[in-house]
Amino acid sequence: MTDHDHPAGRRAVCRRRRCAALIAAGVLLPLPALAGCSEDAREASVAASQDIAPAPRSALKNGGTLRWAVDAMPGTLNAFQSDADATTGRIAGAVLPSMFTIDASGRPQRNADYLDAADISTRDPKQVVTYKINPKARWSNGTAITAADFIAQWTALRGKDNAYWTARNAGYDRIGKVEQGANAHEVKVTFARPYADWRSLFTPLYPKSVMGSPNAFNEGAREQLKVVAGPFLVQKRDTEEGRVILVRNARWWGEPAKLKRIVLQSLPGDKRAAALAEGSVDVAAVDQIAAKRVASARRPASSGSPRTPAEGNAGPQSNGNRAGAKAAAAENSALRGYTIRKALEPAYTQLALNGSSGPLADDRVRRAVARALDRQALADTVLKPLDLPSKPLGSHLLMAGQYGYADHSDALGEQDAGAAKALLADAGWKSDGADRQQAGEKAGAPAPEGYPDEDGDEPSDERYAGDRYDDGHDESDESDESDEDRPDGDSDDRNPARAGRGHAGAPGRGDRPAAAEAPLSFTGAVGSEVQQSALLRQSASFYKQAAASEKADADGDTGSAAYAKYKRYKMRAAEALGAAELIETGQGPQLPGSGGHPGARHAAVERAADAAAAPQPADGKTSRIAAVKKNGKPLTLRFVLPDGAGSEQLRTVGRRIASMLGKIGVQTSLQRVSDASYFQDHIAGGDYDLALYSWPGTAYPATDARPIYAKPQPAPDGSLTVEQNYTRVGTDHIDQLFDQAASELDEGAAHTLVAQADARIWAAAGSIPLYQRPELVATKKSLANVGAFGFATPRFQDIGYQK
Repeated sequence: MTDHDHPAGRRAVCRRRRCAALIAAGVLLPLPALAGCSEDAREASVAASQDIAPAPRSALKNGGTLRWAVDAMPGTLNAFQSDADATTGRIAGAVLPSMFTIDASGRPQRNADYLDAADISTRDPKQVVTYKINPKARWSNGTAITAADFIAQWTALRGKDNAYWTARNAGYDRIGKVEQGANAHEVKVTFARPYADWRSLFTPLYPKSVMGSPNAFNEGAREQLKVVAGPFLVQKRDTEEGRVILVRNARWWGEPAKLKRIVLQSLPGDKRAAALAEGSVDVAAVDQIAAKRVASARRPASSGSPRTPAEGNAGPQSNGNRAGAKAAAAENSALRGYTIRKALEPAYTQLALNGSSGPLADDRVRRAVARALDRQALADTVLKPLDLPSKPLGSHLLMAGQYGYADHSDALGEQDAGAAKALLADAGWKSDGADRQQAGEKAGAPAPEGYPDEDGDEPSDERYAGDRYDDGHDESDESDESDEDRPDGDSDDRNPARAGRGHAGAPGRGDRPAAAEAPLSFTGAVGSEVQQSALLRQSASFYKQAAASEKADADGDTGSAAYAKYKRYKMRAAEALGAAELIETGQGPQLPGSGGHPGARHAAVERAADAAAAPQPADGKTSRIAAVKKNGKPLTLRFVLPDGAGSEQLRTVGRRIASMLGKIGVQTSLQRVSDASYFQDHIAGGDYDLALYSWPGTAYPATDARPIYAKPQPAPDGSLTVEQNYTRVGTDHIDQLFDQAASELDEGAAHTLVAQADARIWAAAGSIPLYQRPELVATKKSLANVGAFGFATPRFQDIGYQK
């Protein structure tokens, strides 16, 4: 599971399975939470949630092929099976009926292509929903869509027959009966228990031929969909080529599809930048590095703006070679045909605190960790460079811009290091003495002007404001004088952020900096290249001094522990310095052990960052914050992070969190594990203290979010049944609020119950939402009605090329 998949086509699958999105980016009811929210503010928030180049159908060409990158070939074409995935959902959205779609503000809307009406016709004594099917709606084999299809789907998904291998039965298990109404185009659904989220049902709708028997359900729709009822149909599932081909459905009764064909091409995330450079895909969700490549190619050559390492090293380098220059020009020419659509994805990244055992089983420790976090700084880290709204997410259950959204984080409390330390002390975790500072520094004194704060925040000096992602606009010219351009030994006193610590606090002989004494700001090095370079050089300076101290202690004994530390610190200093040079030149000296590959050089940068964030014993002369202890044992939390190339941003956020926790005396041990084992072995298995992963947003939080926050229940064998609550933190009251919300048919009252549940989840401090994830999608510039969809269900028939 990664932090970079995207929700287009995933929404239907995630509603049912609510699968974690590891991948890593906030009902006009008269609720009190909305009282101060203006219409303009809501519209602006929704605008930040979608970017699809909207255009009227009349402005689009008829015909054409769209090549759309997907993460993988679908495990099945049956969206209700456990191995359904994002590609399954995207195909289902294009070829199968959806009774309700989701709009940009996260509200369900009746789909007039399939339904003439759908309403609660009776509330007492039983809830009855009456569907009136559009008489024109037909399956691709020519038969009408009727009540028989609804009855078959309910029978398969209600959970009464174990012969059907279903992934989840939520909602269908509340139905008492489904029957034909006045005619075959009217369906009456009677609920045994009231169900507020009834609009989530029968989407997608499969034909009776798929749902009518266990064998057809289990096997009949895995490899093929013979009968469909959407603007497209499945022409071919080509496993050898890794693609699924959709073509226009000749029996479609609605507005005809503008495109003639959609090719869903399996393309891993790390290969998409190259595919864009080759022009072999038309639409692809991308990471920030690939997005920068597209932006760099579109930047006018006369802008004078230097390339960043991500831009300059990702593609061909000329190095004076004519063939290389030609290849680079061809790549830029191809990339100029794309644009980046960006929005806040309806998914959020959280810090998960495993409350099943250890120090985090104490809610006071969890709350202390949560209140040590500067969530605004973390959101800025990820979203500000993209020019996306960077306000921290204030809800577990609704996204910013979603109808009814309100910030309930005050149930936990705002960032407050003093309050966090008090909570730790109350739980028995106390420091040996007052907080310490380095010699020559005043307690509480502000950092020098232009110098990064301890917790990794950017300096206030405007010269070091972080870069922003800019798609095709001129950027201001930045040029830095590197150390190589200066006389030997001449530091740049004009830039305190670049210079080493020249004030009285610089460690000397006998005042040795431990590994953790590399500047804390380095552990969260983000923002402009100037700033990152300065932080890396500071880290190198500290490691050099530490190495010199250890070498002197070793006194020539190459077998001593001091000599081993000397070698280790010397290597870390070289890595940090090499990383700084790489940033400053874009193609500078290679880092030790990098093998000359840009990715390997970057990995060496990350090793240096991890080392700086590693826990070290408190030293009376060098530790800024004494570690808190209980019974003589320091509080150290194991922070598990994925090791894949696509999770770099997640690791940066993790290091910043480690730095923030260090300020209250909590040590963190960063453990990087393979992407393959991260979720199944560590998150789902409960083998972590702290972790970062994401959940998708939903239009139906009372149903979809309950298993994520349900209180774990003991199983007969003594184990815990956690459903999808991988933090193992829950309460009976939260469960009750979810159950009440799911049964409340008054929409306003249901939203109030959801809000109360969210406040209780905040107070429990098992899951701390940090920010909505960014959604970046590269599309051909000529395409319309496709891109970063946000919450909105794609209208596949309206996607096309502009005239």
